[in-house]
Amino acid sequence: MRMHIWKHFKTITRHRWLVRKGCFKIGLYWQGLVHDLSKYSPTEFFEGCRYYQGTRSPNNKAREVTGISNAWLHHKGRNKHHYEYWIDYDKKSPHILAGYDMPKKYIAEMVVDRVSACKVYEGESFTPQSPLNYYMKSRKIMWFVSDNTKRDLEMFMKMYAEKGEDETFAYIKNVYLRKK
Repeated sequence: MRMHIWKHFKTITRHRWLVRKGCFKIGLYWQGLVHDLSKYSPTEFFEGCRYYQGTRSPNNKAREVTGISNAWLHHKGRNKHHYEYWIDYDKKSPHILAGYDMPKKYIAEMVVDRVSACKVYEGESFTPQSPLNYYMKSRKIMWFVSDNTKRDLEMFMKMYAEKGEDETFAYIKNVYLRKK
């Protein structure tokens, strides 16, 4: 399999740039600066180069070919803007996994991350409906996400589709992140 080092590097760097820009709009400056730095680690970077396609996450291709994505396992355990980071054993049933509520600042970063990923992978085809469409496809497998996290994420995906980026990001910054 051919390694796409330069193409993968440009893709993840463009994604980080878009997330940084979005995080700055909503006032999450530090999160914008450090977002997805783990993608440059050898574990994530070289698997990304090997399974790069340019139209979707290389982690999906790695899973199809090998049955697992080591890059994803590494990534989700280090980046709090993924709801998978917030899964642990249930407090009441220690043999069952449960999703815990994400702090608002990470939900906000997740919104920006999803919008940015859609912009990168869809390119010219991107519309304000794109992040909601992507969310709706994955909603079936989100049984382990806490109800509050799922509610907030879905609200923002719908808001983005209906009202666009400026209004959604302004609401996140001026209302959502200011509520206690």
